[in-house]
This record gives sequence, C-alpha cells and structure tokens, in this order.
Amino acid sequence: MSRVLGFVSALLLRTVSRGSAAEFCRQERNQRPLSWAPFYLSQSSSYRSVCTAPSESVTYQELKQLLKSNTFVIDVREPWEIREYGQIPGSINIPLGQLEQALKLNPSKFMEAYNGKMPSTSDKIVFSCLAGVRSKKALDAAVSMGYSRALHFPGGWEEWVKREFSEKQH
Repeated sequence: MSRVLGFVSALLLRTVSRGSAAEFCRQERNQRPLSWAPFYLSQSSSYRSVCTAPSESVTYQELKQLLKSNTFVIDVREPWEIREYGQIPGSINIPLGQLEQALKLNPSKFMEAYNGKMPSTSDKIVFSCLAGVRSKKALDAAVSMGYSRALHFPGGWEEWVKREFSEKQH
C-alpha cells in the first residue's frame, strides 16, 4: 500500500509542478476521483496538503470584514451600471474588458485612470460584479497574472444591496 501511496503522491506533485496548485485543486474539485483508487487519493497526505488552498470566494460577512482592512475591492461592471445602481463603498470600478490592461499599468497611470491606488500582486483583492459571473472571470484573469491573493464575491451587487437593506431595517 505504501508503494501505491508513494506513486500517487509523486504523480500528484509532478502534476502540480506543471501548473499552479490552485488550478490543480480547482480542476480536482470539479472532477470525480479516479475510479481505480478513490481511497488512496483521498488518503494521500500529499493530495490533502496540495489541495488545502483557501477558497476563491468570499461571503457577504467576510467581505464586510475585509472592507475594514487593506483589501482592494474591484467592481468589474460597466460604468453605466455603477451610475445607475450604485457600488460597494470603497470599491474601484474597472470594467472587465479593461481589467488586464489596468493591472499592467504603472501605479501613477492606474491612479489617474481609476482614482485609486493600484494593487500589487501580493495584495488581497476581491472582485465584484452584479451576480458573480464577471467577477469570476476577473478572478481567473488576475490569478493568471500572478495576483496570488485574489478572491471574488459571487453574490455581487445584488446580494450586497439585499443584505445592506435588510440590515438597515433591523
């Protein structure tokens, strides 16, 4: 049995070294374990340690806490959506179509264009949109650009408004 575990561990580590651990785990969560060895894979300490990457999304309550810290919140909706519906307080609006270009700007150009400090690749960033679709795309783009602490708020503006309104009612 230890020989099988060693083989599986080596295979997993080799797979992870070809891509990021987060991407590997994301793929693994979306697939069933191999039918010939589900017990060994689930028991492999390498498998467990590789796939303990933090969640890529935040809840409303987590976002409320993050807003009190040095977390960047980037709303990737279009400017007209922000004007018409509003945005999470303290967030920066960068439409999804401009995100990759924006994150490649130098900090002074970023400040000019988006009226906010530019996040570094080590800063915590939370992406938001209307309902989580565009923010997930923004998250994937940022991770591919090296932003290692990027997250997204899948509830988006729709959940934010609903929760903020209900909190103010109580």
